[in-house]
Amino acid sequence: MTLTMAMVTVDSTDPGPLAAWWTEQLGGSIVEENDGWFYVVESPKLLMAFQKVDDPTPGKNRVHLDLLAPDLDAEVERLKKAGAELVDEHAMGDFRWVILADPQQNVFCVAAAGSH
Repeated sequence: MTLTMAMVTVDSTDPGPLAAWWTEQLGGSIVEENDGWFYVVESPKLLMAFQKVDDPTPGKNRVHLDLLAPDLDAEVERLKKAGAELVDEHAMGDFRWVILADPQQNVFCVAAAGSH
C-alpha cells in the first residue's frame, strides 16, 4: 500500500482571512467553504485547507498532513503497526477520516481515496 498526499491543512482560530491570504499568495481560489470552519484553497500546484480550531495551543501541531489511502481501515492498521498512535476517528456524512500521531506525536489524518 502507498499513501497519496491530499493537502496541507493549517489550524487557525480564524481560518477565513488566512485562507484568503494564502489564496492571494498562491494565485489560487477558495473552492470550498464549510460554514466558516473549513476552507479549501486550490492553486495550480498545491491544495491547502484551513480549519477552525478553538485553541491552537502549544504542543498541538498547527499544520498537519491529510493523506489518502485506497483502503482506509487497512492503511490505518498498517500505520499503527508501524508505530503510529490512534488519536481519534471522525465522520461527516459519508466522509470518514482517522487522526493518528506519528512516533514523535505529530498529528496527521488519513481518509479514503476519492473522498475529499
